[in-house]
Amino acid sequence: MSDRYELFLTCPKGLEGLLSEEAGALGLEDIREHTSAIRGNADMETAYRLCLWSRLGNRVLLVLKRFAMKDAEDLYAGVHSVEWQDHLLPDGSLAVEFSGHGSGIDNTHFGALKVKDAIVDKLRTPEGERPSVDKLDPDLRVHLRLDRGEAILSLDLSGHSLHQRGYRLQQGAAPLKENLAAAILIRAGWPRIAAQGGALADPMCGVGTFLVEAAMIAADIAPNLRRTRWGFSAWLGHVPALWRKLHDEALARAEAGLARPPLWIRGYEADPRLIQPGRNNVERAGLSDWIKIYQGEVATFEPRPDQNQKGLVICNPPYGERLGDEASLLYLYQNLGERLRQACLNWEAAVFTGAPDLGKRMGIRSHKQYAFWNGALPCKLLLIKVLPDQFVTGERRSPEQRQIERDQAAELAVQPAADPYARVNRNGNPIKPAPVVVEQPRLSEGGQMFANRLQKNLKLLSKWARREGVDCYRVYDADMPEYSLAIDLYHDWVHVQEYAAPKSIDPEKAQARLFDALAAIPQALGIDKSRVIVKRRERQSGTRQYERQSTEGKFTEVSEGGVKLLVNLTDYLDTGLFLDHRPIRLRIQREAAGKRFLNLFCYTATASVHAAKGGARSTTSVDLSKTYLDWARRNLSLNGFSDKNRLEQGDVMAWLQASRDEYDLIFIDPPTFSNSKRMEGVFDVQRDHVQLLDLAVARLASGGVLYFSNNFRKFQLDEHLASRYQVEEITAQTLDPDFARNNRIHRAWKIQAK
Repeated sequence: MSDRYELFLTCPKGLEGLLSEEAGALGLEDIREHTSAIRGNADMETAYRLCLWSRLGNRVLLVLKRFAMKDAEDLYAGVHSVEWQDHLLPDGSLAVEFSGHGSGIDNTHFGALKVKDAIVDKLRTPEGERPSVDKLDPDLRVHLRLDRGEAILSLDLSGHSLHQRGYRLQQGAAPLKENLAAAILIRAGWPRIAAQGGALADPMCGVGTFLVEAAMIAADIAPNLRRTRWGFSAWLGHVPALWRKLHDEALARAEAGLARPPLWIRGYEADPRLIQPGRNNVERAGLSDWIKIYQGEVATFEPRPDQNQKGLVICNPPYGERLGDEASLLYLYQNLGERLRQACLNWEAAVFTGAPDLGKRMGIRSHKQYAFWNGALPCKLLLIKVLPDQFVTGERRSPEQRQIERDQAAELAVQPAADPYARVNRNGNPIKPAPVVVEQPRLSEGGQMFANRLQKNLKLLSKWARREGVDCYRVYDADMPEYSLAIDLYHDWVHVQEYAAPKSIDPEKAQARLFDALAAIPQALGIDKSRVIVKRRERQSGTRQYERQSTEGKFTEVSEGGVKLLVNLTDYLDTGLFLDHRPIRLRIQREAAGKRFLNLFCYTATASVHAAKGGARSTTSVDLSKTYLDWARRNLSLNGFSDKNRLEQGDVMAWLQASRDEYDLIFIDPPTFSNSKRMEGVFDVQRDHVQLLDLAVARLASGGVLYFSNNFRKFQLDEHLASRYQVEEITAQTLDPDFARNNRIHRAWKIQAK
């Protein structure tokens, strides 16, 4: 065999340039870059060194042969011509990977089968002995790449992908691969910072991948030092003595690196379920003396290394995939920016994100950006020098103010005092530096317009709400068409519903406007951003509006008209309290004294609570959902109304047909459409409202009143009902000021028997 080989090194897309630099430093020559790969020439020692030391590569492929091929027969012949007895024993095992297409090969499985057949046929003994196929742990892993009529046949020296270092047996929901994490650290300047004795902190460390990769770089540990099984382990061309020499050298370097005083490397993770898996990964990597992981929120993140040393803050914040993630992610990025400005002055920061628009909203400028790919997702690495000049603030500062901030920053570069966290000046005297003033994140022009509208609405409505004792109300309802949101205040919480944008609107523009609005809401309403809940309201069918969105199970108590009600802001699209029905609930409360009250499609029975508060003789509440009847029971119990208040589970139409009781006051607020599995057929309010009202009026006592409402915008009350009953539309009387600007939120009628 030759002393020089052509090598291909594969890598994640976007790392080709970094891998070229790394491989060149490890001895690869004549390097050329390809998509997700590089190639070059080297001897066997360099090939081994690349396997052992490459932090960025996936595989090291040793090229056996290149040959032209026009069809499957050429493929078979080209592979069969290789002296496979120099590489694999007849009773060995192999796996074949095939990539590319053309030359009559349109199926990679077929191509791999042809390659396997050629190798097996070449090695088959007269006695019929032949290699077997082992896809998981073969003696030899063969790769053939077909590229524009040329076949490149290679041995995979790495075996399993080099990113699998062996320490990460437990991982989070969306982990970075180890070689991508290493690439991000290298781009962020960590090798330079580590060589200077700097610190590293990850405020969202997950299971610690950045931390372990950073410590291995700082301690000069070969990333695959602990691997025991390689692609070349059973290869007949393997040179064990050469490999042992390189491995022993790497062991000696690691021992020397770990013998040095460890750098300060810390990770913080909000999810308590990830703390122990992260610590286990650190322990498996043998780096427990270098790395510590603690539970901690981004909002309280503050790296405090010994001797006030500076360093690198690095993190991979979540990108968001579920509806409703937008608010929590926006505020997470804002919190991260605030903590960098407040607690990390004069540090460097690296934020890796698949949502670059969120990265722009941290309130701090990046001085450099790099494009990466995390699998198929395009991402950006934002590099930040946390200096006052990088802060994006709400107003332009004078040169004098900037100089004051620089002087303050310089004062903080100090010597350690008895208290390792105390700050002293250059003379060694303790100082109490002026705190860094963190201004609210600057709003975009559109965001500021939105904030102005919110503040105007709040000023007008808050006076009315205080006067009427209203605890929950709508402060904004798509007043500006480009910001299509409904925003409700629930005491000291904000509930935001985003109406899905029409398909004609560019999704990126719609998302940018949403981020503008979400950034404005806490400032405009004076509410902490941790108390903003966001959901997306789309055209619903059936009972989707009642389907569970989350599982937090957290109830908040609010008040209305002297009663207490429970709302759940997180778990369902609706909260358990329809704010637009406030006037009709209060009307029922005023009229309920001494009456038998029936609440159909009762949902959480808030109207029944009001009726009981108004002195109803009894209340009966009917709904198909056990979940909401349990909620209704809690609402009644919260107000001390447990007696004389019946809760009935059932299909309303069937229940009415079976009922023989009479009621003095009835409230019906049906869904637009329902196809629950618990009911027969489908309920459609436009089609079925006549039958529904006929059945309900039949249950009215003499002189009784029925209130009927629904929120189907195209609803038309059947004109023939007026000939049988006294029918009065009362929609205008059932709209409070917070819904007056959206008079199509619902329609309501008062109906009595003639």
